[in-house]
Amino acid sequence: MSVETITSVKNPLVASLRALKTAKARRETGLFLVEGETMLNEALSSGLVPRALLAEAETPLAARFPEARLVTRGVLEAVCDTKTPQGMCAAFELPPPRALSDAPRTLVALDGVQDPGNVGTILRTADAFDCDGVFLVNACADPYSPKTARATMGAVFRRDVYQCTADELCALLQKSNLPLYGTALRNDTVSLRDAELSRAAVAIGSEGRGLSAEILSKCEKTIKIPMSPRCESLNAAVAASVVLWEMYR
Repeated sequence: MSVETITSVKNPLVASLRALKTAKARRETGLFLVEGETMLNEALSSGLVPRALLAEAETPLAARFPEARLVTRGVLEAVCDTKTPQGMCAAFELPPPRALSDAPRTLVALDGVQDPGNVGTILRTADAFDCDGVFLVNACADPYSPKTARATMGAVFRRDVYQCTADELCALLQKSNLPLYGTALRNDTVSLRDAELSRAAVAIGSEGRGLSAEILSKCEKTIKIPMSPRCESLNAAVAASVVLWEMYR
């Protein structure tokens, strides 16, 4: 690691990493930002390509990066998304687009879920229950934004995530011979307890709007989560967690 400590947020390297808070910069550079030693180790263990590291103190992790610099606390705070950074952050290359596995069993499609915390929590849960992939449709939160990635607790580095259109999703499901079910109320709605989910894809809508008409029209059937009649709906992340557990057990 360089002995010189960067003290200015106008430093070119600092400025380039600071810009990765925006989706535009992530798309243009093919990089995203990871904060904290735990998450950096998760990213490295998952085989992501490291590019640049900023740290407050000397660290053995510096040897893993082509470019590594010491920075002041003020610089780190300017670059990181968190109010109290955990001593270091780094840029990694975005993972290349992945092909859907040959024989997926369980998939989840998020339809317009824009809250980074919800998307991150769902990815984390999908990882816990060995879901074969998570599809993000209709302007969901970017899985590689700092807030979303942090909420996944490293799952975004391990689990397959696909950003696509509704038509692309349906084409992939048809190729894999997987039915698409939606969490919504319709004439064909069945209880989650009675749904056959050992080989299926389930669409989860946003808490406020539910499933879009576009996705709902593509669902073979709809399912509902049994709950107290005094409750109308669940948070998207909670609903997805219940569905993922049923798919796994």
